[in-house]
Amino acid sequence: MQFLVFILAYPLLWIISKLPYKVFYLFSDIVYVIIYRIFGYRKKVVRANLTLVFPKKTEIEIKSIEKNFYKHMCDMFLEMVKTMNLSKEEVKKRYHVTNMDVLTNILKDKSIIVVCAHYANWEWNVSMNNYIKDKGYAVYQKISNRYFDAWITKTRARWNTTLITQAETVKTVISNTKKNIKSVYGMVSDQSPMVHKGQYWTEFMDIKVPIFNGAEALAKKLDLAVIFLKVSKTKRGYYSAEFIPITKNGKETEKNEITNQFLRLTEQQIKEKPEHYLWTHRRWKHRNRVPKEFL
Repeated sequence: MQFLVFILAYPLLWIISKLPYKVFYLFSDIVYVIIYRIFGYRKKVVRANLTLVFPKKTEIEIKSIEKNFYKHMCDMFLEMVKTMNLSKEEVKKRYHVTNMDVLTNILKDKSIIVVCAHYANWEWNVSMNNYIKDKGYAVYQKISNRYFDAWITKTRARWNTTLITQAETVKTVISNTKKNIKSVYGMVSDQSPMVHKGQYWTEFMDIKVPIFNGAEALAKKLDLAVIFLKVSKTKRGYYSAEFIPITKNGKETEKNEITNQFLRLTEQQIKEKPEHYLWTHRRWKHRNRVPKEFL
């Protein structure tokens, strides 16, 4: 069944990826109408998240962000499909890194964890590995359909990126560190962990929630550098990325310092252009279950 789904879907995805950009984004507009206006995909979740996070905004303002978010979401997910036939030259035009020297200079001395949020187009973040000679890894969640999973892994390999699961991350980082192999590890770090795995609870957008602090734990244990990747959507189909150093020496940071800096930078990003954040994600679902020790 998995193979049947793959061979039926793959030709359609390939055709979409080959569309000229004007037709491609016209198709995205059509998908927006279907997803938002006809089916209302996760509209209640999006509206609840926006109302919760922006209590001072009017209903008109919330609805405006909501509409713009769905338009961006359709663009973004179709741009993920576009990746399968996107050349290195083309992605460099559409995903511009403004200060690559920040990454390469630190990489001369030690490995780096690059943290980012579900913001703008995080799928194209892996293209930054085209600019470096060292090994690039991206932590991802394995897809249940093994044929799609293999396809995505092969596609990312074109951009000098090796995909590793969360379960493989610690072993990979420790192994490379022992061998003194300089590497870059990309992590999307704003997911919502299960309550029993929430080792750290703090405010995110002024709401107390459990936070993943795996990136910080690795950085402190192995003295890795940590950089925040801030991505902005400059216009439709074009993005600008900036590296913001959090620390060059993970061992020298205070407890939760790395995680807190990541959260503040993510909040700033969201407030600048809220429509580019992934509001369909139930990020604040555990807010009413804060353990007594974190109150």
